[in-house]
Amino acid sequence: MNKTQTLYPLKFIPILKEKVWGGNKLSQKLHKNGKGKIGESWEVSGLDDDTSIIANGIYKNETIVTVINKYKETLLGNKVYTNFGSKFPLLFKFIDAQEDLSVQVHPGDKLAKNRHNSFGKTEMWYIVEIEKDARLILGFNKKVDEKSYLKKLSEGNITDILHSEKVIPGDAFFIAPGTIHAIGAGVLLAEIQQTSDITYRIYDWDRPDINGEMRDLHTDLAKDAINYEDVEYNIAYQDVENSIIPLKSLQYFETNKLNITTNFTRNLAEIDSFVVYMCTEGEAIIETESTSETVKKGETVLIPACFTSIKIKSTSVTLLETYIP
Repeated sequence: MNKTQTLYPLKFIPILKEKVWGGNKLSQKLHKNGKGKIGESWEVSGLDDDTSIIANGIYKNETIVTVINKYKETLLGNKVYTNFGSKFPLLFKFIDAQEDLSVQVHPGDKLAKNRHNSFGKTEMWYIVEIEKDARLILGFNKKVDEKSYLKKLSEGNITDILHSEKVIPGDAFFIAPGTIHAIGAGVLLAEIQQTSDITYRIYDWDRPDINGEMRDLHTDLAKDAINYEDVEYNIAYQDVENSIIPLKSLQYFETNKLNITTNFTRNLAEIDSFVVYMCTEGEAIIETESTSETVKKGETVLIPACFTSIKIKSTSVTLLETYIP
């Protein structure tokens, strides 16, 4: 049997994470069926303790790792499988911040490998919805070195030196390792990142977690991970319809935006990688030569690398398209 005929666009059961800062938008706006303060919906994950389970088709209820082990480069792409084996290299999330997240920083590959035998955590955000005056914390608002940073932290005045950025839907941001950051209250966003769950928490607004316990801070780990230089985080792009809009191209992932209002054929022949589509607005039917799958706002679908072309049918849909270059 032809493996292209056997494989198909894969959807996954969301892995929902209750967070002290979480809200109800993932359930109410993105239809995730969660109860309580759901802060994160992990859409596609290959992490050992949080492995995505397929929600559709003949591999329903199988894990993504099982299907990768079966199809290898046919699913992942030749170069991706050579570099990562059966380890799915990216993590896709929707995040709902009803309250401010902790101020945090992530290590890069070298530090994460040395300390945790893990990938680093390079990520990007795309703003889906906001409440009034929503903002992000991104980097510093003045020149800071390790000494002045630690002084502000010890005094409890760390927020004095953090840069606050107002956001609107459609804004996109690159969070390089070492960038101090936090998602502010009232932001619903899509996150694309390396497969890593390493976070160094710097400041948590002096609040207890959902169990009433104070969460650990990682002051010593964080100070060596922080980039104290100026950070470029804004992703500038021009919105157009029925075209590929480049957002961010890195060694770890390449992400484009698509605003589709008609039948649109996407040629994937030059992309030797799986392709993931996160739907941030509207809905579409994604067709391959052998099957089709509907994707709606808040849903995510993975197109295996063996497909050289897909057709996106919609009168109005916004998709984030991500693959490994």
